Amino acid sequence: MERTIATLGTPAPWAMRAEDTRGRRFPEPTHGYRSDYARDRDRIIHSRAFRRLEAKTQVFTTRYSDHFRNRLTHTLEVAQIARTVAAALGLNTELAEALALVHDIGHPPFGHAGEAKLNELMRANGGHFNHNLHALRIVEHFEQRYLDFPGLNLTFEVREGIIKHSRDYSNAEFPQLREYLLDLRPPLEAQLIDWVDEIAYNTADIDDALEAGLLDLGMLCRDVSFFGAAYARVVAAHPGGREKLKFNEALKHVLDLLVTDLIETTQQRVLAAGVSSVEGLRKAPKRLAGFSEDVAAQNAALKRFLFAHIYNHAAITEDCDRSVKCLEELFAYYLGEPGSMPTSYEELAEMEARHVIVCDYIAGMTDQFLLRQHREHFGEQRTV
Repeated sequence: MERTIATLGTPAPWAMRAEDTRGRRFPEPTHGYRSDYARDRDRIIHSRAFRRLEAKTQVFTTRYSDHFRNRLTHTLEVAQIARTVAAALGLNTELAEALALVHDIGHPPFGHAGEAKLNELMRANGGHFNHNLHALRIVEHFEQRYLDFPGLNLTFEVREGIIKHSRDYSNAEFPQLREYLLDLRPPLEAQLIDWVDEIAYNTADIDDALEAGLLDLGMLCRDVSFFGAAYARVVAAHPGGREKLKFNEALKHVLDLLVTDLIETTQQRVLAAGVSSVEGLRKAPKRLAGFSEDVAAQNAALKRFLFAHIYNHAAITEDCDRSVKCLEELFAYYLGEPGSMPTSYEELAEMEARHVIVCDYIAGMTDQFLLRQHREHFGEQRTV
């Protein structure tokens, strides 16, 4: 690997320094031995929404095995990669870790299918659902742990990264987010999160698919050339090795290739842009984190394979369709039956549109809790 921007332990000039934070919504004294971003990381870990990730589906349900990733274990893998990348680039590892740990906290039950259904139901009522914007609502309003302020009172940069790590927003379309500098790029620590998230789930989903018996290894090697090349090298070096261990070794090489390319390409883009500070990075005409053109194409081939052969596999979609149908029926029930939600949510529904609060309630549920609620109200036995 080429020399990185900064040696480990030496901050790059465009690293986001905790002492330069724009602060918290409610001012607090600094801690004696933890930076503001370390405190944010710890608050996220201790939140109820973070714990609930353990019982939310990533891709594969426990129908096959209890060894599969869930939202929580996926999040931990993202955090591990984020720390590695941030450290190699001389960035603030505590900020990167906090953003990685919080990046999926707004996901509803049943993965992306659940999010798509909630968005569809909200649009039918004149609204929308986006898991990043919902994550901001969680940390600002729903988590109640402190006497002095509502929410977790996270720093500006963590709140900004929650909404901006994976996309840009316009002031015209999202005026309620205007405080988050929508015309500027987020710090590099936030820009990295979407890429390390993709690395984590692409490689993990292949691993889980093999465990579930849904992966055709020969087809993967043929259709995804950089995995096929890695696997061929491993087989040549270990012809008598166990098949699963050879697969593991090839997958490790693929993960390393993706992470290394992300580090090196991001480094090259930052240097080429002549950036010398966080503010300079914010004013760059486009985001600087990302893969090289060649590796981006290889990663895209991997994603296409996953969608064509895993995510749309009948064994996955059948489970998902049944579960999402339960979500849809519960949404209609809560929307049409005042008094059907817990008292705290019913009180909120008196101050805000009922469909918004119904969405909040359902989005916070774990997979199994939603299915239990469905059985209580509809008497149908649904299993995942």
